[in-house]
Amino acid sequence: MELKIITPEHVTRHDHVRRIVAEAADGVFGILPRHMDHVTQLVAGVLVFETENGSEQFVGVNAGTLVKAGPTVMVAVRDVIISDDLGHLRKRVAAEFRRHTEEERAARSALARLEAHMIRRFRELQGVHQ
Repeated sequence: MELKIITPEHVTRHDHVRRIVAEAADGVFGILPRHMDHVTQLVAGVLVFETENGSEQFVGVNAGTLVKAGPTVMVAVRDVIISDDLGHLRKRVAAEFRRHTEEERAARSALARLEAHMIRRFRELQGVHQ
């Protein structure tokens, strides 16, 4: 199989992948070359793939989408963290992606405040013109 990991900044391609293990909302699953095509949403976690020579590679992924189409598996995510040490990677993934989640929460909160302010201003303007 060919594995392509796609982020907004770059595409990483790995040829001759024997198997892939990833995590979706309903649990961990594996992909082998002859498995049927499918699409699934990934949760933040660790994606593992085995190369042709039998070595395992670990990639921390943020939530994203995995598409298997024929001999190609494409993983589209916002961010990846690569490490040879699985324990270290899990810690980095938890810390880094928690930070992203907190930043997103703060941005959503700021957007909600802005929307509330706009609605108040529209109501004030309607009151002036009536």
